[in-house]
Amino acid sequence: MKKSASAHWSGGIKDGQGSLSTESGVLRESPYGFRSRFEDGPGTNPEELIAAAHAGCYSMALSLGLGGAGLTADSIDTKATVTLDKDGDGFSITAVHLDCTARVPGSDTATFARIAQATKEACPVSKVLKAAITLDARLAD
Repeated sequence: MKKSASAHWSGGIKDGQGSLSTESGVLRESPYGFRSRFEDGPGTNPEELIAAAHAGCYSMALSLGLGGAGLTADSIDTKATVTLDKDGDGFSITAVHLDCTARVPGSDTATFARIAQATKEACPVSKVLKAAITLDARLAD
C-alpha cells in the first residue's frame, strides 16, 4: 500500500507561501508558510501534520494491541506533541510526546501500561520517526 501527499511552494523562506494536498483530498491546497511553522500565523505545518499522523496511528495500533488481549476500548484519545529545535544552521524534529487516555472496560492498569508501551514501539509512525518518542498513557476513570 502506498499513500501520497504533495506540497507546492513559491517564494523565499520568509515571504513565500505553500500549500499541501493529500491523495484522499482531505487536505486540498491547505496553506502553510514560515508564519504557520515558526510563529503563530494561519495555516498548517509539517510538524502539526506529523503529530496528527502519529496520534492517529498510535490510537489505531493501541486498539489492535488491546484486541489481541481480548479487550475493546470504549475510547482512545491521543495527543502527539512534536518538538522542532534549532540544529546548527537548520532545524530538527527532536522529540515526539504521546499523551493517551483510554477507557477500556475490563483492563487493569498493569495490562494497559504494558500494551500501551508495546504499541509505542510497534506503531508504524513510531518506527519511521528517529526522534525520541515519549508516552503518557492512562485509563480513564
